[in-house]
Amino acid sequence: MPPAAAAAIGPGDLVGVAESRGPRLAVVLALKGSRASLAVGFEARPQQLPLRELTLLASLPADRACPSRLDQDPWRLDAARITAAAFPAREYGAAWLLLQADPTAAALSLPAFVDLIGDGADPAQRAAVWLWLAGPQPLFRFRHGLLEPRPLAEVRRLRRERRLRELAEQRQQAWHRALRERRPLSPASLAPVERQELALLRRHAAGDDQVPLPPALRQALQAAHCSGDPADLRHLLVDLGQWERHHLPSLEATTWEQGFSGALEAEAQSLAAAADDPCAGDAERVDRTGLHTVTIDDDDTADIDDGLALESLADGRQRIWIHIADPNRLIEVDSPLDLEARRRASSLYLARGTLPMFPLVLSTGPLSLRSGRRCAAWSLGVVLDEQGAVAEAALERTWVRPAYRLSYADADELIELAPPQEADLLSLHRLLLLRRNWRLRQGALQLDQPEGRIRCREGGEGEEPQAELEINEPSASRQLVAEAMILAGAVVADHGRRHGLALPYRSQPAAVLPSEQELEPLPPGPVRQAAIRRCLSRGHMGFRPAPHFSLGLEAYVQATSPIRRYGDLVVWRQILGQRGGGALLSEAELEPLLAELEGPLRQGIQISRDDQRHWQQVWFQQQQAPQWNGLFLRWLREQDRLGLVHLEDLALDLPALCPPRSAPGDALLVRVREVDPLRDRLRLEAGA
Repeated sequence: MPPAAAAAIGPGDLVGVAESRGPRLAVVLALKGSRASLAVGFEARPQQLPLRELTLLASLPADRACPSRLDQDPWRLDAARITAAAFPAREYGAAWLLLQADPTAAALSLPAFVDLIGDGADPAQRAAVWLWLAGPQPLFRFRHGLLEPRPLAEVRRLRRERRLRELAEQRQQAWHRALRERRPLSPASLAPVERQELALLRRHAAGDDQVPLPPALRQALQAAHCSGDPADLRHLLVDLGQWERHHLPSLEATTWEQGFSGALEAEAQSLAAAADDPCAGDAERVDRTGLHTVTIDDDDTADIDDGLALESLADGRQRIWIHIADPNRLIEVDSPLDLEARRRASSLYLARGTLPMFPLVLSTGPLSLRSGRRCAAWSLGVVLDEQGAVAEAALERTWVRPAYRLSYADADELIELAPPQEADLLSLHRLLLLRRNWRLRQGALQLDQPEGRIRCREGGEGEEPQAELEINEPSASRQLVAEAMILAGAVVADHGRRHGLALPYRSQPAAVLPSEQELEPLPPGPVRQAAIRRCLSRGHMGFRPAPHFSLGLEAYVQATSPIRRYGDLVVWRQILGQRGGGALLSEAELEPLLAELEGPLRQGIQISRDDQRHWQQVWFQQQQAPQWNGLFLRWLREQDRLGLVHLEDLALDLPALCPPRSAPGDALLVRVREVDPLRDRLRLEAGA
């Protein structure tokens, strides 16, 4: 309406209010300067608005008292009367045709327009027409109290847009109905906007709530009895068929989940096909294929990056050979495959399988120490003295040919039976036991104990995967391999120290351990070890050698898994650079490279922990046993009765609600009170 008309609004007048949720009718109660006090809607909701936001529909007759509600005299308006006064759509269409046919016609006021199709003096008809005009109609423009027909092209455009909006609303309603009904759906059946919302739900289910959920989507979740927290969303998405029941939230949208791109897989295939072709540095490698080399690993390990051999010297001494796979022969620095491995920083070994640092065609192929194949390696030849200290150490780039692969069970049997044709394995065991005892005399801690780990056995089609408990005992072969890897790390660290190399040295500050008097009352095994472990400091990584307390070494470097850990690959590149075979990085150059690995390494560790925790929960869910024997280790939060308990038959340390005043070594019976893997929830309760 014109500005002058706005000034004519007074108490008792019937006005229109355009709100975000739709047009409403109101009665003016009073004026306060440029603002009006209103009774809005049939419920007479009090509100104050500027006069410029009101449309005068009808002025209060001079002889009438000022009403305080729409349903009072003289307006006497309610929903039924407005509905009865409304005109059918064809009347508005006829009026548009009439006015649009005369482009010279002046714009009409609201009363004049109502006169065109009805009775302009009737407040109910004026109100009904204004409500229609202020709604989503495409035929007329209504501004400043004046009305004019829209051009035909604009009407067509608006109708098309309205139809598209209606279709979008119908799709959204169908999408929200699917959420409420929690029935499986296909993302292909959703519009792009709904697919984006589905992706947003997955992000929230994985714990990423940086982008808030739209209000309409939140309402749909409430109707589906879903609070919107990550655990509830995972349950909903499982029902919708959009979240695999055993998918890890921490794995969502990570580089490991995304896999290798087609280009990287093609590059890996090309390198694998050309692996037997000559490469730079091949001629300088020492031929150690004559050594009787064996590899020892878990049954399901496919990427083999270390092997062992024994050489008898002319003077009667024996040399331990530790062979480490050399992926640097095929993987060039800063190549696409190298950059991708750096982005991952390590392989992940999960209950359902391996997510490798390099594509499997390489990591289980030419990069591995495969039986019967000539393989590129770094080899450490170590002679120990009578006490177990390193008397001699050699470090070479070599060719090796593993004779065969042993599982830990196979190796244990050979060590125990000691057949003459495999005498080397027993000798290696004895030598490395000598080395272990030497470390113990240097202050190393002996913390070996059985370790329970959950693995997943996939079921048949339509069957749920089964969680299986595997207990790894600290057997002779496992101790042999572990000691050989520690020995290799000590030799490499000493090499780096002697040549002033910047390497990622691993160290651990000295700790004050419990006294013999404190340890004596504690049962040997897990309880004593828990008391010792809680005193240990966290390990550190630095670029200069430093002592490692629990290993009993003056210096140590992780170097035995270059197929699985990018940091180990960096170590061998540094040694190669020191020998003139590549770039040698200074501390200043190495620091940003290793800092780049910290994020993915932490993420990988978290994913591995989450994976094991999830499958522990699945295992407990699938068990029928009512209770397990346990030993109280220590309090985690004594005020909440939350303690750490060792489950003897499972070789697992888990938190549980414990009896008050529990002490280390107390025998407990542990029961499952609640388990829900989708909610990442396992509640154990222990009783005396």
